Amino acid sequence: MKKRLVIRLGIFILGGILLMSGCKPNLDQAANGNVVKVDYTGKLADGTVFDSSTGKEPLEFTVGAGQMIPGFDKAVVGMRVGDTKTVTIPADEAYGKPDSNLVHIVPKSDMPEGLVPMIGQKLQAMDNSGRVQNFVITAVTDTTVTVDGNHELAGKDLTFEITMRSIK
Repeated sequence: MKKRLVIRLGIFILGGILLMSGCKPNLDQAANGNVVKVDYTGKLADGTVFDSSTGKEPLEFTVGAGQMIPGFDKAVVGMRVGDTKTVTIPADEAYGKPDSNLVHIVPKSDMPEGLVPMIGQKLQAMDNSGRVQNFVITAVTDTTVTVDGNHELAGKDLTFEITMRSIK
């Protein structure tokens, strides 16, 4: 018990010394561990907007906590409130390259009863561990349905315009 008290007291005293000396966390620039709010617009190489915070609340996340694609996390580091930047994130730092192991050809007879499969249709299935996986139908024949479990943005370079709104 005495060791815990001494350690806590030491931390408390150290914190007080740092505050009295004027040391405080630097929240001028976004860094790993900061909670930030950003406005953003994401575009594909052809200029098509695939996502945006326009008309919504700013996106809030903890920098470096794995809540965002790696390239987006890296892009906000060093930004200050009010800064706007445009960054192109290569597929490897976004949703990765498409994985052929996530593409399956399924007999139509294995599809849910009453389902009329169509290209572009989105489906969900449960894997052996009980996790829900999302799929998109990419091909349909008389006897089979091809489903793709890759993220829809896999293999694509993404361009984001990001505006820093707050840093905590």
